[in-house]
Amino acid sequence: MSGMSVVFLFVLCLFATLVRGLHDNERKVGFDGWCIMGMKIDSEMYSLVSCNLLFGFINMPYIVYMGEVPEAKTSIEDEHHNLLMTAIGDEDIARQAKIYSYGKSFNGFAARLLPREAQKLSDEDTVVSVFANTKRKLHTTRSWDFLGMPETSGRRISKVGSNIIIGLLDTGIYVNAPSFDDKGFGPAPAKWKGKCMKGVNFTGCNNKVIGAKYFNLDNIASGPVTPADDDGHGTHTSSTAAGVAVKGASFYGIAKGTARGGVPSARIAMYKVCWGNGCSDMDLLAGFDHAIADGVDLISVSIGGPSKDFFSDPIAIGSFHAMKRGVLTSCSGGNDGPSDYTVENVAPWIMTVAASSIDRQFQTEFKLGNGVSYNGLSINTFSPKKRMYPLISGTLAANASQQGYLNASACDYGSLSQEKVKGRVVYCEGYYGQDDTIKQLGGIGIVTSSDSSADVDVAFIMSMPGTTVSSKDSEKIDRYINSTKNPRAVISRTRTTKMNAPFIAAFSSRGPQQITLNILKPDLAAPGLNILAAYSKLPPVTEDPLDNRHATFNILSGTSMACPHAAAAAAYVKRFHPNWSPAAIKSALMTTAVPMKIKDQFAELGSGSGQINPVKAVNPGLVYDIPMRSYISFLCKEGYNGTAIALLTGGKKKFNCSSFKPAQGTDGLNYPSMHLQLTDTSARISAVFYRTVTNVGPVKTVYKARVTAPKGVSIQVVPDTLKFDKLHENRSFKVVVKGGRVEKGTHTMSGSLEWRDSRHRVKSPILVFTTDQPIIV
Repeated sequence: MSGMSVVFLFVLCLFATLVRGLHDNERKVGFDGWCIMGMKIDSEMYSLVSCNLLFGFINMPYIVYMGEVPEAKTSIEDEHHNLLMTAIGDEDIARQAKIYSYGKSFNGFAARLLPREAQKLSDEDTVVSVFANTKRKLHTTRSWDFLGMPETSGRRISKVGSNIIIGLLDTGIYVNAPSFDDKGFGPAPAKWKGKCMKGVNFTGCNNKVIGAKYFNLDNIASGPVTPADDDGHGTHTSSTAAGVAVKGASFYGIAKGTARGGVPSARIAMYKVCWGNGCSDMDLLAGFDHAIADGVDLISVSIGGPSKDFFSDPIAIGSFHAMKRGVLTSCSGGNDGPSDYTVENVAPWIMTVAASSIDRQFQTEFKLGNGVSYNGLSINTFSPKKRMYPLISGTLAANASQQGYLNASACDYGSLSQEKVKGRVVYCEGYYGQDDTIKQLGGIGIVTSSDSSADVDVAFIMSMPGTTVSSKDSEKIDRYINSTKNPRAVISRTRTTKMNAPFIAAFSSRGPQQITLNILKPDLAAPGLNILAAYSKLPPVTEDPLDNRHATFNILSGTSMACPHAAAAAAYVKRFHPNWSPAAIKSALMTTAVPMKIKDQFAELGSGSGQINPVKAVNPGLVYDIPMRSYISFLCKEGYNGTAIALLTGGKKKFNCSSFKPAQGTDGLNYPSMHLQLTDTSARISAVFYRTVTNVGPVKTVYKARVTAPKGVSIQVVPDTLKFDKLHENRSFKVVVKGGRVEKGTHTMSGSLEWRDSRHRVKSPILVFTTDQPIIV
């Protein structure tokens, strides 16, 4: 038996012993010691990997969430230590186990725990939830003109506008980008309590970017620990939200124009919580904890992961405490479309944003030697130096000695012959970043087919001349290659064209959601397809480390790009209504949103209420507000007990859900949209939505209901007339939705309610989703 096998058997036996139950002295050794021991026994990676696999998940980081910061003046850190000591049973180990204490805006801590210790802590009366730390991912100019906000709307740096602070949880920021020029800005607002950390490639902030912090609690950073943006994502989102106007901005001459954020006069505070291999839950919570306490007015989070129970989800937790303090959180809805049940960040106090298009497209012509041309999508900054180049397919360029599991037709790494690729344009099936491979083999261009339904409308930036054509056109190209003795082709530089818009990008995640079935998510849509904005000059413009192009602007797609658009729209509304609650601001944006001009089969499951219209949202007429007591009723309806709710809300008041006023109706919340999800094939369509609207328009006015109902469904509004005699007056009504039994298959039935007076149209989608199919999430 080999030495490695002996070590592996030893590790398995040791693992079995530990799983049966760790004694106190075993807990004291710590798993780093076992890993070192494994490395000493056998220096090969196999032993180390075995060690990590077997032990890494036992003693791992957990987050212990304890709700609101307590009113008592006791030390939060002492409270956390005492809890840990009780669970672990040893004071020294408890001190070493703790990673971080949250206590600025909410109460909790992160610690390395064994599963039984995590369970013991979750049983404590002062603990709301305990959940394992996981890693989440990023959801990766002209867009504001398309939304009806001309450059003049934010040109002047007004005192009101410059007091707005947008906090972003992202990859850091490149302060030297022209979009963050602080000319004309005075000192930070007096309410600002944040600070500016320094580090490699980051010497400080200015009067535009007034704050920059980083969090690396899980030690996942592989490079310098600094607020500097070595990815580009955080710089792009920050400038989309609040970048100053930069004339003549472009990406190597493509999409040339004036690049600007939605609220150029606003200040920016960056909280770096994402590093090269993801965004840790611990870091996300620390970012929220500081951003709320620092005094930001809005938070933008272009990050996501699988939806969880609200209080086991760091983004839901952080945004809940932000909402309590009057701060709205805008979140990206995810990039896992066009499949249904993929939407993320679904808590009702979050503004969940889908990605829509603007009316601009980037086309790249691919011309064959026979004179036939095809228009592909890409962002190709390279101009051809010859009229034509040799053309080959991945299939014909296959390496005879390649491994059987590699797919040469898709140009898998290691499947192609360098001799056959060198000096040629290569056709590959599907696009998975093969331009890096072709470039390394000496190819001079690449054309790929759009096999992924999620990427059919995205123009990718390639590290060499390239484009992506439709599957239908790719078949014709392949036939030409196989029927021509000397196939040739040329790829032109990208040009900008007009297209019909808006529509929901294929990659944008769709509903319905699976946490709170009858709350429609996403809430609304904002531009997220092929968006030009500022970029960091630290990384190359593509993920290819050999790409030597660095730029101050870049074109990216994703709900990551849509999220800061919506955050800026909310900031724009807040400039005019500084005392409005987060729910009122979100309501204004939802009820004035523009329905998609081009719809797909998912309808509002993809777009929510529609594409944001910030100018109209300033004067919505009516708003659907949600006070804290309504959220409490909603949480009771969702099954949270009184003890947990008391911890969430803080103070000495105890809640008993059985005696508290129950949440009414199908969804139990005063939400601006209405949604019914049915999966029971024996059920009939039946729902009641109770709503209250607040008059924020003329002092005296009368609104009448206008209903659009889908076939087979009746919608009744009671009463159908609302009379207001004063500003901020409330009026209540109910919407009764009825229909037949659920039919076979999956059906999306769209209706709407629109309240109208002489000046306003206050619109809410009413969506019924029925299916008899098993739900696989």
